[in-house]
Amino acid sequence: MRVEEGFQQAPYPTEHPYTADPVLPGLLERILPEQDLVRLGDRLVNEIRPLAPLVHPATLTQYDEFGQRVDRLQTSEGWRKIEEFAIQEGYSAPAYEREHGELSRAYQFARTMLMTGDCHVIMCPMGMTDGSARLIELYGTEAMKREILPRLISRDPSQAYISGQWMTERPGGSDVSLTETYAVPTERLPTDLGDPYILNGFKWFSSAAEGNMAVALARIGPPSPSPARGSRAPLSLFLVPVRHGPYPTPLSNGIRMHRLKNKVGTHGVPTAELELSGTRAWLLGPKDVGVRTIATMLNVSRVHSAVHSVGSLARCLAIARAYSGVRAIERGQTLLKDVPLHVEVLAGITLLYRALVHVVFGAVGLLGKSECGTATEEEEARLRLLTPAIKGYAALRATEGMEEAMTALGGLGYMEETGIGRLIRDAMVEKIWEGTVTVCALDLIRAARKDPQAVQHYVKWAKIVIIAVPSTLKQQLWKPLDTLSASLSRLPALLAQTAANPLLPLLPRLTLNHFASLSCALYLLEHATWSYTRAGASCEEDVEAFRRWVSEGDVVKTESDIKSVRRDGVGRVHLNSRLVYGSGVACAKL
Repeated sequence: MRVEEGFQQAPYPTEHPYTADPVLPGLLERILPEQDLVRLGDRLVNEIRPLAPLVHPATLTQYDEFGQRVDRLQTSEGWRKIEEFAIQEGYSAPAYEREHGELSRAYQFARTMLMTGDCHVIMCPMGMTDGSARLIELYGTEAMKREILPRLISRDPSQAYISGQWMTERPGGSDVSLTETYAVPTERLPTDLGDPYILNGFKWFSSAAEGNMAVALARIGPPSPSPARGSRAPLSLFLVPVRHGPYPTPLSNGIRMHRLKNKVGTHGVPTAELELSGTRAWLLGPKDVGVRTIATMLNVSRVHSAVHSVGSLARCLAIARAYSGVRAIERGQTLLKDVPLHVEVLAGITLLYRALVHVVFGAVGLLGKSECGTATEEEEARLRLLTPAIKGYAALRATEGMEEAMTALGGLGYMEETGIGRLIRDAMVEKIWEGTVTVCALDLIRAARKDPQAVQHYVKWAKIVIIAVPSTLKQQLWKPLDTLSASLSRLPALLAQTAANPLLPLLPRLTLNHFASLSCALYLLEHATWSYTRAGASCEEDVEAFRRWVSEGDVVKTESDIKSVRRDGVGRVHLNSRLVYGSGVACAKL
């Protein structure tokens, strides 16, 4: 039989990334008037989606035909076109133009979420460019603000700059306390945009190697041989010109590309190991407080990471949903969309997607207020708790939903042509970029310990959300509301105990999951209340989403896991070591 003969599966339709989305239009109707998202979706489907086959790994040529070091980096045609599209669309610009006031971040990230499914390959550099823009806006010199900031938010591809972030080094990974890069002051030149320093070191995982600049951590002063952990000088933050002004190439500023990273995903993104040898850089922000300074960028890029995770899930869900409308089973008599068991799976993915969208945009709204100076003290405190929580939780849960979406297509889902495999590989980086789930959990606990009032502010806000529920709706939701209220009453003690008790080392990650799932519930409830009050078309689904999330989802499960660890956390730590390494190995220390 020829391949053209016999059964021919009808292709699934291309859904519009905005108008067909089951969650985003309803959310934006409440928080932000619709702008040009239909137009943006049209461009994504018609112009950008066909570019996926043209995205290939970048290549690095270190020496030319005469043996001269050139470090010539070449990105793929698909990568360059997608990057140009993102710049033209003003990927970061709305956040700094602030035409929508405190809602500017919501407008920016709604566009980002739509773009992620087709543009994830360029999202990491774009997110860090956004974070760098915020750093310069807050801490940059007047020269940096005049010459660099406009390029970081430019909509003109011929003028726009891309920025990387160079924190990770071989000794420490996420532990920047072991940074080996040193900076020494040097004579000022007319082209300098700030206090000049010469950097020497090695950056092991340098993002956006194709960029025009980077922000990097280093210690001011001469290096000391094998310094003790506690004797190192504090870190400072620097702006490193890579392809800017007097430095048209990395080599012209003493930056050598040792090699490109061979990663599991994000293959089109050039990530490199870099030698810094006599590299000129300019101090960015106060001296010796680099970790605190770069935290501003970290918080922005963590929100990007959460949005990227959820945007990738949206695309996978759209593919699975569209396929269910054309794939027939039972001798071709029944479409998958009419099979209750199959739809139950898709409903579970959609519920997760809905919860993640609402909690992420809850944090986005707070970020917008914070940057515009309209956030209250309570809202600032809530943002500090939510930022690591949404980043870690979205990265953890979104890929689970994406894998379910893949299986919803059966064998077809495992084929590269659908794009789900690429989306999963690329989204896996969100579990690591800007802090693993465990690192985010520890940051959440640290934020709660540093400001105990932050937890009280959070609970106060949560109670306001619950009180706002109309009495008639409360009658329908009395059971999940009771469950939610009881969990909230125990939250302050849980966070305090996790922060104060080193004998419960297994609690932080469970606490992050529980806190994030509670936050999902509250933002789902907030939206359900709005929808119910106005008798919206999606009212029934919005109310049911809250009910299911609390009664059947992570709220109950994570609290049960926490109770289990509390009962015998020490014993579990000891048995964990034996399960992993065998009975002849000493147990993990407490």
